[in-house]
Amino acid sequence: MKQSLRNFKDSYFFYSFKRDKIAVVSFAILLVLMIVSFSAPLLAPYNPYDSETIDILNSELPPAWMDGGSSTFLLGTDQQGRDLLSTMMYGMRLSVLIGLGAVVLQAFLGITVGLFAGYLGGRLDNFLMRMADIQLSFATMMVAILISAIFQTVFGESRYNDLAVPLLVVIIGIAEWPQYARTVRASVLGEKGKEYVEAARVVGLSRMRIMFRHILPNTMSSVLVISTVQVANAIMSEAALSFLGLGMPVNRPSLGSLINAGFEYIFSGVWWITLFPGLFLVVLVLVINLLGDWLRDVLNPKLYKG
Repeated sequence: MKQSLRNFKDSYFFYSFKRDKIAVVSFAILLVLMIVSFSAPLLAPYNPYDSETIDILNSELPPAWMDGGSSTFLLGTDQQGRDLLSTMMYGMRLSVLIGLGAVVLQAFLGITVGLFAGYLGGRLDNFLMRMADIQLSFATMMVAILISAIFQTVFGESRYNDLAVPLLVVIIGIAEWPQYARTVRASVLGEKGKEYVEAARVVGLSRMRIMFRHILPNTMSSVLVISTVQVANAIMSEAALSFLGLGMPVNRPSLGSLINAGFEYIFSGVWWITLFPGLFLVVLVLVINLLGDWLRDVLNPKLYKG
């Protein structure tokens, strides 16, 4: 363990990270946001899911520093009387979980398709890549909205609300898998002609073993870079779907549903319900994208400028 830690500290990866101030600051902010969101049951002043702690008479209270505000509710309350700070902490946790779950599904589908298409080639490659091209020809949000609307029609709105989290993971995952498939396929095409793959064939290893045990690990650097960007995209997709009323319901707040819930009140002066969740969302997506840019430069020496 100590040796592994010492090797990590001496690695080029950690050296590059320490030298990049933007990456260090972005990682620190992201770490704080993750701790705050996943520790919401411990850190949040109130539980937005507990109706006993919610009083409708406290609805639409402004932030504590404004006239009419209360020190009890630092960032004010929403239209249901929930403490906005607590609701955002719980909501950010839901948004991040949906984003991570969607990226895991995207990666599983895309990596599998990309491996088979790139290694086996031929008609299978043509078929799988044409499927990816067809899906890429549609905007991601159009695909997500279509699938979400179909699920709501099939399950009904109340049932959809109960299954909102896993359904959003599936919806966003299905909409974004071609990004992984095309990238992995390109990497596989570059790897399958190399000596170690030829040696694996000569000793009689199966195609599945060659693909998943030998070729796949050599494509993971590109997959890792895509994943950081896709987490941010998935969080934004969830927020957009929730804003359109096709995502998380109001009683199960995410950052997107909070923005949607407060949007109709923003011109009446109750701006904080939309503004603060929007700022949280912008900061979260920004730091993830900045870390993704740094990771891309480090893992691709041709792009790294030192």
